[in-house]
Amino acid sequence: MNGKKANLNKAPGTVVFTGQRKVENVQIVHLQYDETEWKQTDRSEYDFESVFDASGSMVDWYDVRGLHDTELIESFGRQFNVHPLALEDIADTQQRPKFDDFPSAIFLSMRALSFDNNTMELNYEHITLCAGAGYVISFQEDESDLFASVRKRITSRESRIRKRREDYLLYALADAITDNYYHVMEQVEDIIEKIEDRIVEDPKESSKSEIYHLKRQLQTARKTFVPLREAIGKFSRSDNNLIEERTYPFVQDLYDHTIQLGELLDSHRDFLYNLQDLYNSEVSFKMNQVMQVLTVVSTIFIPLTFLCGVYGMNFINIPELTNPNGYFYLWGVMLLLTVGCLLFFRKKGWI
Repeated sequence: MNGKKANLNKAPGTVVFTGQRKVENVQIVHLQYDETEWKQTDRSEYDFESVFDASGSMVDWYDVRGLHDTELIESFGRQFNVHPLALEDIADTQQRPKFDDFPSAIFLSMRALSFDNNTMELNYEHITLCAGAGYVISFQEDESDLFASVRKRITSRESRIRKRREDYLLYALADAITDNYYHVMEQVEDIIEKIEDRIVEDPKESSKSEIYHLKRQLQTARKTFVPLREAIGKFSRSDNNLIEERTYPFVQDLYDHTIQLGELLDSHRDFLYNLQDLYNSEVSFKMNQVMQVLTVVSTIFIPLTFLCGVYGMNFINIPELTNPNGYFYLWGVMLLLTVGCLLFFRKKGWI
């Protein structure tokens, strides 16, 4: 059963997977590092007791890809003493972004964002980050490597991550997710600009549908951006002993990024409203152009219709009817009237 209904009538802290299974088998990438060395192991299952040493100098990062294995999530909880409510949120793919501060760990729930240019759909992936003394655990819905940039930095001995502890790694992972939001916003901006160009060139009903669709997508995204800003704000204000003093400026900078992203999202939404007004204006303008042409044609034919009506009446004593050149005189007058109207309209700038 998917969705929140899967959690109904369950005790608080019960681990229930509420999403759709996106990987066949859960993958675990275990990376250990300190200032002098690093090593990585990829496995589908893990014996934590044989690899994790809380008293060691190395930081252990477990990158778990796939959330459907609730037993594995619970085993992480038992090994690292993760709060049951945090474990419940890990498996709940509909969980809004949040930050929880526990005595022995800090917990950050986020959503990774991607954009499909073909369908113009924003796609979300539930991400959970948990950090404690000597370890960080990241849980992803999909098998894609969202943290490749962080992993690459760890392999460099001169990287700041190698010289810091788990709190900085947690920040780096959250920063990688947040930075991708900028890329998504750029993609959305490119789509909006293309829609604008199409509207100016030739407003069609499809452009109106695209504007409405994007407005709905950004409205949904705002439900992620706002709680994310609140979560990072709590992170920046946390006084947990796990967070070193020198890490706070970086977290504060991350918080500033979330504020900027919120403003960028609102800017795109406002631009879409302006595009909708532009579409309506362009449609009205084209309609006015059509009406203008029809009006000009009607105005030209009004005097011509009058002449035809006069000489089409069934009276006997109409002098011009007996004139052998009357037909040609009438055509001449009608042509002069047509040319005169056209010249007058052109002088007025109506055509």
